[in-house]
Amino acid sequence: MPLGRAGAQRADDTVTRTRIGLLTMVGAAIAFSTSGVLLKPLIDAGWSPGAAVALRCALASAVLAGPALFVLRGDLRALMRSWRIVLAYGLVAVAGTQVLYFAAIQRLPIAVALLIQYSAPVMITLLGWTTGRAKVRPVVVIGVVSSVAGLLFLVGVDGFRGVLDGTGIALALASAVCLAGYYLLSARPTPGLPPLGMVAAGLLIGSLVTALIGTTGLLPWQATALDVRLGSATLPWWVPMLLVALVATAAAYCLSIAGSRRLGSRLASFAGLTEVVFAVVLAWVLLGEQPGGRQLVGGVAILLGVVLVGQDQPAAAVTETPAPLEPAGLPPLDTIDDDVVDGGAASHA
Repeated sequence: MPLGRAGAQRADDTVTRTRIGLLTMVGAAIAFSTSGVLLKPLIDAGWSPGAAVALRCALASAVLAGPALFVLRGDLRALMRSWRIVLAYGLVAVAGTQVLYFAAIQRLPIAVALLIQYSAPVMITLLGWTTGRAKVRPVVVIGVVSSVAGLLFLVGVDGFRGVLDGTGIALALASAVCLAGYYLLSARPTPGLPPLGMVAAGLLIGSLVTALIGTTGLLPWQATALDVRLGSATLPWWVPMLLVALVATAAAYCLSIAGSRRLGSRLASFAGLTEVVFAVVLAWVLLGEQPGGRQLVGGVAILLGVVLVGQDQPAAAVTETPAPLEPAGLPPLDTIDDDVVDGGAASHA
């Protein structure tokens, strides 16, 4: 193949890969966004967030166990060889992100905690810049500013009035770090371990850790068997719980890891911000919580930021030969591929 045609083919492959990755991440964001409208009736009926999170993760892990064993061909040695990244995924990506967020909102207004948590994409971008793995490009800077401004418009600034709790801010920042870790771990290739296996095992670890933390009293722990109201319907408690396990957990985590491995952690994390936009839309449709003009402006700004960050996909990220396989496990930070941090389309995903 002539060099010019080869370069054009690589560029086309990168564009196609990015489009598929973005569509997959949007699907993950839509799935994740259903968790709010599905869990809200349970929490209103007396469920504590910690108990709801532990059960949703446990049910999702059980749903994915069969397919995971199938792709693993019943051989769990791949999980054992990659135990470090699997353990990190369960502790950081699943349990840490959710437990720390729910602990934070006990001390902070939800809007403040949400805004701090969703600073994770900025953290990933700064990590790429400070380590030299990503160049500081104007289009990315504008995209970051647009997304942060959009998030601020979307969640509002009312919660910033008054004195903010220092412990709550620390918990929210820790949750943001875990969310950044979630995208970095999701984008990290695991040779020999199918993504489905990592998600199923990670969700099981996350559910067990969340339940263990619940016994310490760090999070309230309560569950009820009362019927709940979802929109105009009255449903048994297990219906929204099963839906949140299937859609907002099992499907969402699988789509997210698939999209992250196509986009890299940076672009995937900014695409993940659309979850907030879809959550507002679903709350409007199902719960009658109509958004105002400020929320609409914020949603547009977030989407614009995602588009701008997406313009920085390096065409050179796609190669004609596959990258060599590495030993399974979690390597030190300085061996993480540039694509994982920079947001390029990783050729080995």
